[in-house]
Amino acid sequence: MVHTTYPVHIQSVAHSRLSETDFSDIPFGKKFSDHMLVADFQDGKWGDIYIQPYAPVPMSLAFSGLHYGQSIFEGMKAYRTGEGNAVLFRPMDNFRRLNRSAQRLCMPEIPEALFMDGLKALIRLEKDWIPTSPGAALYIRPVYFATDEFLGVRASDTYRFAVLLCPVGPYYTEPVNILVMKKYVRAFEGGTGSAKAAGNYAASMLATREANQAGFHNVLWMDGKTRTLVEESGAMNVFFVIGDTVVTPRLRGTILEGVTRDSVLQLCRENGYKVEEGDVSVDELEKAFHNGELKDAFGTGTAATIAPIAKIQHEDLAMTLPPVQERKISNWLLQELNGIRTGEKADRFGWIVPVE
Repeated sequence: MVHTTYPVHIQSVAHSRLSETDFSDIPFGKKFSDHMLVADFQDGKWGDIYIQPYAPVPMSLAFSGLHYGQSIFEGMKAYRTGEGNAVLFRPMDNFRRLNRSAQRLCMPEIPEALFMDGLKALIRLEKDWIPTSPGAALYIRPVYFATDEFLGVRASDTYRFAVLLCPVGPYYTEPVNILVMKKYVRAFEGGTGSAKAAGNYAASMLATREANQAGFHNVLWMDGKTRTLVEESGAMNVFFVIGDTVVTPRLRGTILEGVTRDSVLQLCRENGYKVEEGDVSVDELEKAFHNGELKDAFGTGTAATIAPIAKIQHEDLAMTLPPVQERKISNWLLQELNGIRTGEKADRFGWIVPVE
C-alpha cells in the first residue's frame, strides 16, 4: 500500500447544533454531528479530504451505486477516556475490512492515509459530540459508493467516500428474543456474506420484519446449503456458552468478520476460557438446552457491543436462557470491553488509537 499525504480542507459550521442536542435522548442513528468528511475518486486517483458542514449532498438519479449496488459501509465508535481524551477502538481493523469489502465489490482500495488522517481530523473537530454516559459513544459511519452517471452493468469509474457521525446510546435497551429463520437465507458460499455490502442488509429486511410481526426482535440466520447451521443473529455475530465452552460459528465466507467478535475471542482465550470456532447446528443448541448446558447466548457488534439473547425460538421450542444478571461470561466481556475503550482497564492488545 502506498502511503501518501492527503490535504485536509476544513469548512467549519457557522453555528454548532451541539448546545441544542439533548444527550440524555440519543436514539441510535437519528442525530448527527455538525460535520462530515467527503473524498472523491476520479481519473484513477483519490482527491483531497474535505470536512464540511453536515448537509444533504447533490446526487444524480443515474448514479450507478443506486442501480447496481456498489455500496459498502463500516461501523466504528469513538470514546472519551476518564482524562477527557478522544480515542478510537481498533480503527485499522475496520479500515482493512472496508477494503476487503471494496475488493469483493470491484471498487478501488481506499488509502490508509486518507482513511486514518481524515477520520482523526474529523473526530478532533467533533470531539465534544462524544457522549460520556455509560453505554454511549460517538458512532462513526464510513460509507463508500459508486457515482458514475451511467446506466450499464459494469464497475464504476468514479466513487465517493464519506464519513458521518452520530452520538448514540445503547443499540438494544433489553435482552433480545430471536427466531430461527429457515424461510430466508442471508448468504451463500461464494457470495458477499463476508462483505459489509449495503445489499446484504436490504436482503435481510423482509425476514426481520416477519420476525418482528411474530413478536421477536430479530432472526437467527441459518446456512444457505442445509439450513441447519447457525451463522449470525440479525446483523450481529453470535456466541453461545455451552457447558464451560464459548462457541461461535466459524468464518466460512458467509459470515461478517466482526471486530467485536475477534475482540471477544481474544479476551476469552486470554482469560483461560475454552473457545471453539466451528459448525454450530440448531440441533446442538436444542440438545444443550434440554441438558441444561446452554448457559448463555449473545450477539456481538460495534453497535450493540454485547447484546444478551433472552430466548431462541425454533419451531415449537422456546429455548429460554438464564437471567442476564446470572450470566458470568457475557457480563464480564461487556465490562472488559467498556473498560478498555474508556481507559478504565489496561489496553493489553493495542486496540486503542488516540485521536489527539
